[in-house]
Amino acid sequence: MSEARAAVVHPGSGTFTWEDVRLEEPRHDEVLVRVVGAGICHTDLASRDEHLHTPLPAVLGHEGSGVVEAVGEGVTHVSTGDKVLLSFSSCGRCRSCRHGHPAYCVDFLSLNFDGKRPDGTTPIASASGEVIGGRFFGQSSFGTYCVAHARSVVPVEAADEDELAMLAPVGCGIQTGVGAVLKELDPGSGDSVAIFGAGAVGLSGVMGAALTSAKNVIAIDIVPSRLKLARELGATHVINGKEEDTLARLDQITQGRGLTHALESSGVPALLRQAIDSLAVGEGMVAVVGAPPMGTDGTFDVNFLLNGRTIRGVTEGDSDVFDFVPELVGLYRDGRLPFDKMVRFYEPDQINEAATDAAEGRVLKPVLRF
Repeated sequence: MSEARAAVVHPGSGTFTWEDVRLEEPRHDEVLVRVVGAGICHTDLASRDEHLHTPLPAVLGHEGSGVVEAVGEGVTHVSTGDKVLLSFSSCGRCRSCRHGHPAYCVDFLSLNFDGKRPDGTTPIASASGEVIGGRFFGQSSFGTYCVAHARSVVPVEAADEDELAMLAPVGCGIQTGVGAVLKELDPGSGDSVAIFGAGAVGLSGVMGAALTSAKNVIAIDIVPSRLKLARELGATHVINGKEEDTLARLDQITQGRGLTHALESSGVPALLRQAIDSLAVGEGMVAVVGAPPMGTDGTFDVNFLLNGRTIRGVTEGDSDVFDFVPELVGLYRDGRLPFDKMVRFYEPDQINEAATDAAEGRVLKPVLRF
């Protein structure tokens, strides 16, 4: 048993509280990681506010980066001292996992949102012995140390711990946006890609689309500063949905053809409908990554969809983390994926300020720097 500090969320609190906690030693399929960076994501805030089914009290955090301190006896892909990024968890046994699609693991929800191991235990307890959820997305990285599931731990290259902390968002937000475009949509020469919502995931989609040969990369949002950044990250066109007729503008940009590809990252049903209504006949596809509150309905014209258009739900960019995460790190280090333009570092004790800034749109991607 080792000691650490962690940001604990208690039922009904709606806030993160730094507390002394005790961590179990890593089991055979676990890794003890000293955390150096942890991104704050919409899913962390939704779980904090009890909009999802993660039981509280719990330590959240699912975009961690750090250095391996110890490994379980069954772990062979990382060793003490390795620099690692932390991502989602998966079983490794189901059909999806065996065929390179662990983001569609049959046990994805329980492994990532229950905050517990499959046997119902958790590696974290309070100083007084109270059980605290400690396997959020296989990691619970809002702490100085975490005990992570081995399938959440990806070895990466980083010059130093500052760069390693900057890489933290790759574990979820960056891979979700980039992966949805490159792996699911896969636009080609002459295609038109529109990204609905220019938050961290949407702008990651813009960067992903800019890596392809698509003719038009269109960012849609209502915040001018986000649209300005979208231009810097590779958008060929931007649309302010508050000031312009989005559908008419898309029709103009695509010269009446419609969108071959769209990414809906906002979680707003009205924008999903716009994305669907903008799709090209016979080939248009929208990838849906935006996550609204549970039970949210969306609508579409069934007859419109029958003309060869596709709606595709995407989780974590359909990433096989052991291949795709290092690839994304390489693109960043080569200057081809400049997501650092979205990042602002915060001290760990500023976690509630960082969360508020993210929720209110003052910062795109807050990262706690331990």
